[in-house]
Amino acid sequence: MASPQPRNPLHGITLEAIVTTLVARHGWSGLAERVPLRCFSHEPSVSSSLKFLRRTPWARQKVESLYLALPTTDDGAPTAQDQCPAPEIKPAQDTRRPPPAGWPG
Repeated sequence: MASPQPRNPLHGITLEAIVTTLVARHGWSGLAERVPLRCFSHEPSVSSSLKFLRRTPWARQKVESLYLALPTTDDGAPTAQDQCPAPEIKPAQDTRRPPPAGWPG
């Protein structure tokens, strides 16, 4: 039977939850600036990041340290007010020039 871990602040928090929270807070580019890992800067995804972090203890430690540095509520979850809002996505504009006068169009 597993013993309780009262001094482990990450007990019960999955690595996927940590990565997802950090991406929501900082975005992939912000996460790559704070923890310079290729899995965050080149075609990032949660699944590829999890594979790398599970196999690389020093990288996982850096990501967990960044997560622990986030402001938290009484239950240990990161504060909602601290998370960045989702970026506004604007529709693409038509940047083509109109055809010259006299061209069939």
